Amino acid sequence: MKRKVNCGGVIIGGDAPVSIQSMTNTNTADVKATVEQIRRLEDAGCQIIRLAVPDLEAAYALKQIKAAAHVPIVADIHFDYRLALESMRSGVDKIRINPGNIGSEDGVRQIVQMAKERHIPIRVGVNSGSLEKDILAEYGRVTAEGLAESAIRNAELLEKHGFEDIVLSLKSSDVRMNYEAYKIVDSRTDYPLHIGVTEAGTPSRGRIKSAAGIGGLLLEGIGDTMRVSLTADPVEEVVFAGQLLEAVGLRHEDIEIVSCPTCGRTEVDLEAIASGIERRTEELRQRGVSDMKIAVMGCAVNGPGEAKGADIGVACGKGKGVIFAGGEIVKTVKEEDIADELIKMAVEYDKNSRRFD
Repeated sequence: MKRKVNCGGVIIGGDAPVSIQSMTNTNTADVKATVEQIRRLEDAGCQIIRLAVPDLEAAYALKQIKAAAHVPIVADIHFDYRLALESMRSGVDKIRINPGNIGSEDGVRQIVQMAKERHIPIRVGVNSGSLEKDILAEYGRVTAEGLAESAIRNAELLEKHGFEDIVLSLKSSDVRMNYEAYKIVDSRTDYPLHIGVTEAGTPSRGRIKSAAGIGGLLLEGIGDTMRVSLTADPVEEVVFAGQLLEAVGLRHEDIEIVSCPTCGRTEVDLEAIASGIERRTEELRQRGVSDMKIAVMGCAVNGPGEAKGADIGVACGKGKGVIFAGGEIVKTVKEEDIADELIKMAVEYDKNSRRFD
């Protein structure tokens, strides 16, 4: 089990659940725009939010931003240790640095001293695009071993100054290298790990790479906090991160929809039916529905079994669907009425008493 780190009230490591992070893409010095984006991220379920701090104006702005935020705020620092110091004075909950590019060792010492005094954890963030020259020379190129060596070396630099409130990350855009690097570090240290696939790309490509890279690590039990990196609105990162945690069983879906992939036996427009129900899940939540499984199945092979196993389900035939609730057949409806009927029944059905209100 990894050590525990407290980031503004969100525990990273130990037996704490995997938390979701994202990063704003606004100009941090623009307090209004940044706070507005933070609000949207909070509403989407983001638990820790990181902000770029490229200059002192941004560092000073963090004080107002922190006061308006409802989740922990992390300052992302590169090259100038003084920005880390000013960010901590502004009240951030964690800082992210790469000790290898932060300047002199005296700068690292000053960061560590203030972080210890203020009980602010430090994330050591190593990236395949900024690996130290001597490590590149040693391995001849960027490798999983080199990324792991860099992360551990930089953690040891903080330890040298008596600091151990550390989170490690070592990200690559190469999914396999990323996976192997985290595996190495996980076996060699008990510091909590921030996982992700860096520069994963646009939503269509980035979701695939993140599902493979992050999902693989999560299934191995590796990862204590995570960020999905997409070239998109950061809210999309948070939504997909939540879906990924649900898919690997680390979060419970309040409304789970299962549907078959369709085949030559399907005689209804199952894609339209399933998509229509999925689009209305927020409507169901607003109407008090939770902890429910809805099955949308296209034919008589696996359909009845899956529909019986769900709270509410449908097994479709030619232009119609047989509706199930609590494992029992309730009615048969026309294709065009299936989605509305399932939504209506989901609202009315009490799964505990197996009856309709």
